[in-house]
Formats: sequence, C-alpha cells, structure tokens
Amino acid sequence: QVQLVESGGGLVQAGGSLRLSCAASGRTFNNYAMGWFRQAPGKEREFVAVINWSGVNTYYADSVKGRFTTSRDNAKNAVYLQMNSLKPEDTAVYYCAMRLGSEANILADEYRYWGQGTQVTVSS
Repeated sequence: QVQLVESGGGLVQAGGSLRLSCAASGRTFNNYAMGWFRQAPGKEREFVAVINWSGVNTYYADSVKGRFTTSRDNAKNAVYLQMNSLKPEDTAVYYCAMRLGSEANILADEYRYWGQGTQVTVSS
C-alpha cells in the first residue's frame, strides 16, 4: 500500500516562501512520476506542478510558473515544492500524488495515489 505524507504547509504573508515535502512509501518511488495539485475552498482541484521519474522533466501551471519549483530526491523517496513570491490566491490545500507511470502528466485523473494534503494560507 502506497502512503504519501505531505508536510511544510502553514501561514505566510504575501511575498513569502514555503517548501512543501512529500514522503512516499510502499512502492519503488523512483519508477513513478509525481504531481502537486491544490484545491481552494469552493473550487475544483487544479494542477500545480508535475515531475517525471528522473526529475529531468517538470511542468507547471501558468499561475505558478517562475515562482514554484518542484524537485525530487529518489534516494530519500521524497518530492518537494518550493513556493516563492506567494500570493493570497495561492491559498489552498496542497496535495502530492503518485502516477503509476514514469512520465509526468498534468491531469489529476492520471494519478493513482494521493496524500492527505497540507494547508497553505497566504495572508495579504
């Protein structure tokens, strides 16, 4: 059984930074693409960033491009989301997810396993 556990969320002022971590267990982590998605109150879950199995290929939503960076450490079974220049509209629950495929995909339905989420709140 795969477990994904996010950490690093919190309350930050606009313009600040946070680094989210996602620890994975239960499968050979370095075979699979990982994704970050978020859901704000009253809104649908949306794609934020995805990374392929090796970390070479990454894709970002236009709304976060240039501010967020995703990376992974396959030796530690972990994936990260560095979030800089945070805005109030970034406020959401952030989820990491594992796709049972090596290449990244921006569609949430492509991801089989999900973490419980971590709250990010950006105050203005």
